[in-house]
Amino acid sequence: MTSTAHALVLAVDDDPNILKLLRSELVGQGLQVITAGNGADTLRLAEEQHPDLIVLDVMLPDISGLEVMRRLRERTTTPIILLTGKGTDGDKIRGLLQGADDYLTKPFNPEELSARVYAILRRARHTDDPTGANRVTVDDLEIDLDRRVVRRAGKMIALTRTEWNLLQQLASNAGKVLASAEILSKVWGPEYRDDLQYLRVWVSRLRSKLETDHAHPLIKTFRGVGYMFDGAAMREAAPPPAPRPPHASAPPRSSATPHPRRTPER
Repeated sequence: MTSTAHALVLAVDDDPNILKLLRSELVGQGLQVITAGNGADTLRLAEEQHPDLIVLDVMLPDISGLEVMRRLRERTTTPIILLTGKGTDGDKIRGLLQGADDYLTKPFNPEELSARVYAILRRARHTDDPTGANRVTVDDLEIDLDRRVVRRAGKMIALTRTEWNLLQQLASNAGKVLASAEILSKVWGPEYRDDLQYLRVWVSRLRSKLETDHAHPLIKTFRGVGYMFDGAAMREAAPPPAPRPPHASAPPRSSATPHPRRTPER
């Protein structure tokens, strides 16, 4: 990934005034910016320019922003911040569930947008440079923390960048209960530490992709505290065979022991 200071942002909105505001703010913060006013141009520029982050308006004239995001998610994990005039929790959750990394409601504070852009870019850059060798296996689920790859029964599971960041935080601390505020701070930044609903949405998304047995969840909820990646499940996945106790009552039969001679009939 490009260094944060020179990252390329694709800003998408059908309002030229909003695009002008986005360009002015982000360029002023040292970022490179390209713009699009509709869904078709967004998909084309994302394919040609490979931006480091996309700021995407939900209401576009040709293709809805959510549909554009769905198509993007089929081929890239590029972080996406949604912009919309809709401010209900339902709309916010819907956008996050469909693949957005963050969400801002119009009218928005340009400085807040810049702060969120930089926070996401820093996290993305950090996860692009993993260190150490670490792999977590639970039954047929394999999580490679170095390569950022998740497979079940050998088949790769596609995760967004934010889903991976959340999984990485939980799986690297398997068996340990992490406080919600700690997870929010480490995955999204300290400004999110009190946004518990935000975390619930992302945990729900991650569970829907990873868990097959709802009676034995991989990610356990500790109400009022936080979440834990179930380390017990990991330990129970492949228990070592118990040693066979020796038979003290009788010595083992030798293969050289002759069979008793049978008396011939008269």
